[in-house]
Amino acid sequence: MQTLDALAQQARALAQGALTVAETEVDRQMHICNGCRYCEGFCAVFPAMTRRLEFGKADIHYMANLCHNCGACLHACQYAPPHEFAINVPKAMAQVRGQTYADYAWPRGLGQLYQRNGLTMALALAAGLGLFLALAMHRQGTLWDVHVAGGFYAVFPHQLMVGLFAPIFIFAVLALGLGVRRFWRDVTPATSGAALGATASAEAAHAALRLKYLDGGHGEGCHNEDDAWTHARRRFHHLTFYGFMLCFAATSVATVYHYVFGWPAPYALPSVPKLLGVVGGVSLLCGAVGLAWLNIRRHPDHGDPAQKPMDLGFIALLAVTSLSGLLLWLLGGTAAMPLLLAIHLGTVMALFLTLPYGKFAHGIFRTAALLRFAVEKRQPNRLGLGGE
Repeated sequence: MQTLDALAQQARALAQGALTVAETEVDRQMHICNGCRYCEGFCAVFPAMTRRLEFGKADIHYMANLCHNCGACLHACQYAPPHEFAINVPKAMAQVRGQTYADYAWPRGLGQLYQRNGLTMALALAAGLGLFLALAMHRQGTLWDVHVAGGFYAVFPHQLMVGLFAPIFIFAVLALGLGVRRFWRDVTPATSGAALGATASAEAAHAALRLKYLDGGHGEGCHNEDDAWTHARRRFHHLTFYGFMLCFAATSVATVYHYVFGWPAPYALPSVPKLLGVVGGVSLLCGAVGLAWLNIRRHPDHGDPAQKPMDLGFIALLAVTSLSGLLLWLLGGTAAMPLLLAIHLGTVMALFLTLPYGKFAHGIFRTAALLRFAVEKRQPNRLGLGGE
């Protein structure tokens, strides 16, 4: 006899409509995994799985964004290919996760476009914006043979820079906010519906900031191109994320310097904005290059190969942003500064315009999924014996 929880889940699935091909495959695999449960302690996906007999859209989207794609369950699974069951949870979850980036994107058409042409779109957008800024500088006579002692604002007026970047930043925040709001609204009923508390929030933040579930379930790390365990993905992710946050902090502190204290850029070492920017830029560049190297080498069975262009597009923008920023610091007093500034500003604009539609969005959605998992695990598990 089905429990009331199972019937409620089926009702939700019917209300949400038919499953896509990718979602149907996750549903098939989760039913098999629910009967095995060998990987129950590996990550958050499997304890969440044990609470369900049926898997509707919201359940599948929730678990797909819980998956960190470490590959441990694939290598441990007795039903992995070439077995006839063909269980590959990391790949199935990655395909649905990529679908959620487009499904929850705002506007939705941009998410679908970026998903199909991520690398080309990212590089073309950065090049186009950089060229536009360079031509604007040339028209104003500030691209070549300009006196650079006045710093960036002698080449590109501060108010114009703010006027260009403020709408882009607001758009990125709005698009990400609307997307994750829809995701949260959809998965909350599927994850007990209980309210988010301080303890659950702290636990989820700790898991997200440490990348707890990139440890392979047993602290040994992830799999990449072979059976070997490695912490490389976790370390490069940390370098990338914290490097990005340091660069953002540098910009934020510089904004306070400019508007509160009246101290305009450029800033020299050892000022706080420069220290944060240099350390963040080096960290971001190392992390982005490392992630690109791992992404190219990773075995196709460890994820969704169709998402490589989207992943590499985001990584390329991060790498060019950090590299051009560091070159601006090193060559800021030379005639190369105006052109480097155009390249850097164009790349940063392209990065923020595409943030809501790729790998950055995945970090936001994953954090939301971890928050719901921290809430759900505190509720009684009426369907299974598993759980963290």
